[in-house]
Amino acid sequence: MQSADQTAPVTRDDARTGNAAVIAPYAVIVMGVSGTGKSTLGAALAGRLGCDFLEGDAFHTPHSVEKMRAGHPLDDNDRWPWLDRIAEELQKSAETKGAAVAACSALKRAYRERLSRASGMPLLFVFLATGDRTELARRLGGRSGHYMPTSLLASQLDTLEPPAADECALTLDAELPSGQQCAVALDWLRRQTG
Repeated sequence: MQSADQTAPVTRDDARTGNAAVIAPYAVIVMGVSGTGKSTLGAALAGRLGCDFLEGDAFHTPHSVEKMRAGHPLDDNDRWPWLDRIAEELQKSAETKGAAVAACSALKRAYRERLSRASGMPLLFVFLATGDRTELARRLGGRSGHYMPTSLLASQLDTLEPPAADECALTLDAELPSGQQCAVALDWLRRQTG
């Protein structure tokens, strides 16, 4: 379930290898539905890259958090400003450290395009994919203190548009051990960033 054949969005020629590489600053978005392990992988990648990790959930408004806690899915009107806040913080962080990593569902292509435009820099997506609804529900049910109820998982899966072949994205199996996910993602990121 791993694919990394996509081309980076903004590139320079790398004289050493002849490959194209993403121009810094750049950001990595670990994406997927709730319960796939975005935060775990995102924090690990940021630690290895020596940059900031942004938890996308922290950028929701209190209204959106209460809406989800009550079992109501967010709509685009809730998501657009949330995506803009994430993009703004990614830009600030990457400008300072050369890179930044965020966990963000980024369920639709339009959301990923919005993040790219609003951040004004190259974004690389790591998509944690799984078809095991039972495992996702188990993970969501086991989280304490989180506002996302298991009942919203179906709406996220229905909304999800996996990255297309023309998007700069790596697809990883969410069931892989987190250390293996991190190693594969780091290798792909190094090839993308030269």
